[in-house]
Amino acid sequence: MKNLFFTLIFIFGLWAVLNAQWVSPGNGTTYTLPDLVAVSHGVVTNTGNVFAVNSDITISRNDVLKIDNQVARIDAGNVLITINGSMICENTERVKLYGTLTEHFSMRFENATNCELKTLYFSDGAGIKLIESNVNFIDCKFVYFTRDYSNAVIDFMNCNPLIEDCYFLLNEGAAISSPANGQGSPRILNCQLDSNVNGINSPQINLGPGSEDTIFIVGNEIDGTYAPWHVGGISVADLMGYGSTKVLVRGNYVVNGRYGYNQQGQTISSVIEWNQFIDNHFEDNPMNGGSGISIYGYSTNCKAKLRNNVITGNLWGITAIYFHDIDLGTEDDWGYNEIHDNGNEGIVYDLYNNSTCDFMAVGNNWGTSNVHEIEEHVFHQTDDPSFGLVTYVPFIDVDGISETKTVGFDVVPNPAFNGTFSLILDEEMPSEVVIYNFNGQKVASQHIENKTNTIDVNALGSGLYFIEVKNEISKAVKKLVVK
Repeated sequence: MKNLFFTLIFIFGLWAVLNAQWVSPGNGTTYTLPDLVAVSHGVVTNTGNVFAVNSDITISRNDVLKIDNQVARIDAGNVLITINGSMICENTERVKLYGTLTEHFSMRFENATNCELKTLYFSDGAGIKLIESNVNFIDCKFVYFTRDYSNAVIDFMNCNPLIEDCYFLLNEGAAISSPANGQGSPRILNCQLDSNVNGINSPQINLGPGSEDTIFIVGNEIDGTYAPWHVGGISVADLMGYGSTKVLVRGNYVVNGRYGYNQQGQTISSVIEWNQFIDNHFEDNPMNGGSGISIYGYSTNCKAKLRNNVITGNLWGITAIYFHDIDLGTEDDWGYNEIHDNGNEGIVYDLYNNSTCDFMAVGNNWGTSNVHEIEEHVFHQTDDPSFGLVTYVPFIDVDGISETKTVGFDVVPNPAFNGTFSLILDEEMPSEVVIYNFNGQKVASQHIENKTNTIDVNALGSGLYFIEVKNEISKAVKKLVVK
């Protein structure tokens, strides 16, 4: 009987340790994982520099969790890591945070401050929620997340996170999302999103209304090629009329999805420029989507300005629905968009104005110089008197070889290190080089004459830029990263 009594005590004690949680005291202490091994009573354990989080942990307000080079891997299955204070990752090597195929960790940042997560590898998680917490994710990788805890890998509300140089692959939900009843303006910069979302109709970036700040979606590659269920690229929606959402969509490559970019709602103002929306045609029913760009406004406060985009290979090039204020180019400010070879069921639909609103679409390349062909590819008032008129003349003449030619150039190396890089033209020709930051501000310019040219960027800080090369023939823009 005595042995049974002690056996029961041992079993109960083991159960209590395995099911306990640890909460930091909130007294301003900074904890490393080795520190937590010492104070958490078995909630965090380790074997060398591999650590296991065995139960829920909470970093309270005023306290800090610091992940550094003492850590190679963190194993965390069926646990919730809550950050109400701060979390800092300072790693020269990539730290791996793993769940398992059947046990998935979750993370929750709520009213957290000064959180910066660098060079982390997240695998088999259930979701990361940011609530009023401006967390920075830099050079992180996210793979094989479920939707058990949140609808997206990173699901944020009422905050403005930075997500830069990150990689999202084969996650069940969206890579990044925010709700319809909150506000947030993320900066999503230079990320790669590859075949996320499985079995649900959701884009890989799925955002609700923005805050007072601008939403930046800049320099990303969004590919749906290998998704089990072909999905959308980017969506920004203000369905409930929260505030005034401002969006900059620049320099993104969105390919092989159900659609490219969708903007929908009441008060949204976007600038969409230098993007490529290509082959987003994996919608089974063209009545349900397949646009390179879709602007679905509930009022004329849904605004969009489009410049220098390539929109081709989609079921629909651009669709304009209900009410909106769209600017595709004016006589004083041409659009320079390439909009051609979009269509379905044997008919070309480069632009479909399914609204009563008139708008300008001057100075674009429609893939032909025949005005009658352009008219056949643009659906508007001349096809249905109840719809608005699209003014697309004058347009870019593409009859001659010289007028269709694009400046060809390479940037070596890219990212640019040590303050310089080589700009190599396909053909030697006097040209102007202009560099813009991701806000669209001109930060440098240089005239070049040779085929190979050295460009000095010592005056520029590290970050994402766009380099434009233009000459008497044409112009082209590429992404430039300065380290």
